[in-house]
Amino acid sequence: MPHRTRTVQPPTGLRRTLLRAPIQLYRWRLGWLLGSRMLLLTHTGRDTGLPRQVVLEVTGRDPDTGAYRLAAGFGEGSQWYRNIRRTPWVTIQTGLRTTPAVARPLPPDESGRLMAAYASRHPRLARRLMRLCGLETDGSADDYYLIGRDHIPFVAVTPAPPDE
Repeated sequence: MPHRTRTVQPPTGLRRTLLRAPIQLYRWRLGWLLGSRMLLLTHTGRDTGLPRQVVLEVTGRDPDTGAYRLAAGFGEGSQWYRNIRRTPWVTIQTGLRTTPAVARPLPPDESGRLMAAYASRHPRLARRLMRLCGLETDGSADDYYLIGRDHIPFVAVTPAPPDE
C-alpha cells in the first residue's frame, strides 16, 4: 500500500531555477534538444491572468485523439494543474512546433491506470520520481495504480484541430 513519507513542497531558490532552466531552451527555439518526451506548456495564471510556463514530461499519447498525457507530480497543488483547472485553453510546444490545445484533468481511475502503465515502461525512473514526490511504493502495478488514483492526477492535453 503506497503512503506519503513526507510532504513535498514545490521547489524554491536554486532548485527551482535549475528545474525551470529547460523553459529557456524552448524560448531559444532549442526545445528539440529535450526530445519528444518533454513539452512546454503555456497556461494562464488563475489569479493574474498572465501566461505561465512549465516544461513537463510526456507520459504517453492517446493514439485516437493525439492527446498528450501529463502527470502532476506534486499532486493537485501543482500550480500548473490548478491553473488548467480554471482555464483549460493552453498552448503546447514540442520541438519547434507550437499548437493551441485544451487540457482536461482525467478521472482518478484513469490516472491510476496511466501511472501503472508508465511505471511498467520506466520502472527505475518511476521509483525515483516517487521518492522525489515523497511517496513510498513497493513497485507493484497495484501500488502504482493507487498512487495515480490517490496522489498524482493525470491530464490529457489535446491539440486543437488546425483551422481550415
